[in-house]
Amino acid sequence: MLHEKLSSIYDNVLRRNPGEIEFHQAVREVLESIGPVLGKHPEYAESKIIERICEPERQIIFRVPWLDDRGEVQINRGFRVEFNSALGPYKGGLRFHPSVYLGIVKFLGFEQIFKNGLTGLPIGGGKGGSDFDPKGRSDREVMRFCQSFMTELYRHIGEYTDVPAGDIGVGGREVGYLFGQYKRITNRYESGVITGKGLAYGGAQVRKEATGYGCAFFVEEMLKARGTSFDGRRVVVSGSGNVAVYSIEKVTQLGGLVVACSDSSGYILDEKGIDLELLKQIKEVERARLDVYAARRGEGATFVPDRNVWDVPCEVAMPSATQNEITGKDAATLVAGGLVAVGEGANMPTTPEGIKVFLDAGVAFGPGKAANAGGVATSALEMQQNASRDSWTFEFSEHRLQEIMSDIHDRCLQTADEYGMPGNYVAGANIDGFRRVADAMLALGLI
Repeated sequence: MLHEKLSSIYDNVLRRNPGEIEFHQAVREVLESIGPVLGKHPEYAESKIIERICEPERQIIFRVPWLDDRGEVQINRGFRVEFNSALGPYKGGLRFHPSVYLGIVKFLGFEQIFKNGLTGLPIGGGKGGSDFDPKGRSDREVMRFCQSFMTELYRHIGEYTDVPAGDIGVGGREVGYLFGQYKRITNRYESGVITGKGLAYGGAQVRKEATGYGCAFFVEEMLKARGTSFDGRRVVVSGSGNVAVYSIEKVTQLGGLVVACSDSSGYILDEKGIDLELLKQIKEVERARLDVYAARRGEGATFVPDRNVWDVPCEVAMPSATQNEITGKDAATLVAGGLVAVGEGANMPTTPEGIKVFLDAGVAFGPGKAANAGGVATSALEMQQNASRDSWTFEFSEHRLQEIMSDIHDRCLQTADEYGMPGNYVAGANIDGFRRVADAMLALGLI
């Protein structure tokens, strides 16, 4: 239930942002956690910090015209929501997917405010993207789209203003095309203007792996707090993109056995453990579907079309695909199958009903704004290296990532204890992230 003072704020968010259901969900989840904070810090209510945080500083929507390989004009819509810059320049990825509309971008940007605050690094919250679908498009089509997209976006970004990165549908190929167009238009080599770059032109070691590795590190810390580990545990990871692949890699290194992953066509079940090199070849090089994995892997690997990967029993679940993929029913199925921990690699992949099922069952639940913060944290480390014209080793970068994820875990746990909700990582993450941003906004005056 919402605190009395927060109920009217939420009603106002619904009124001012009609139809944006994902944004409504993200706001409500934070508001449900921060009620106890108002008793200790009445200044947050008096200065209307919460109302200000719920309103983006800037919302940009633009047309993206481009030519396909048949010479036909295509028109997409581009977005950049610069949500909050109290802690630093806006920072958050770009998502290219047909589902993208303003409500999706605002939910992602709102989550990003608190996620970035949790890292302890000087970055604000923002997000962007387009309803363009790169699937099935040639490299030339993707390049032309990215160039058109950046032709508008370039005027709104900068290393001290707004620093985009990748997200769903935006990988190394897209980031390269986007940065190339930015450099061409501005006649400046500002490598810190976008992160997730290739190592050949200003990228950082571990950035590609960071979200997946970071999520695995966070789950490892949750398991440690309960006196256990990944060792020998059966793990299911949804998705098979960048976050999923590198979650699988690090979980395997930590001793877990990942038996299933998925894509939009279905899932694979491999009781021997996912063959990571084969998965990378199929998904990162060939951009093929998972049925190809099962065909090449042979005996023991099964492709299950058009079914839910959360039907597979596991001890650790790592949803790494998209928002609201685990429903209350899915959560109950997982709990019945012996679930111990959940680490959200995607943004808001569990519905409110699913979260309640997990918390009521005593499952260690790592919310996305904490568990998947490793990606943006390493993006900030990439910005740091770009600013100093430096380049760190893989080992040093991974060590910094592990330190950051351990610190986020500990602060979530300590904050939850401080507010009388021991073990509740959702409350701990929301409260700690909120306090950091709120204190900065108070210090900066009426912004």
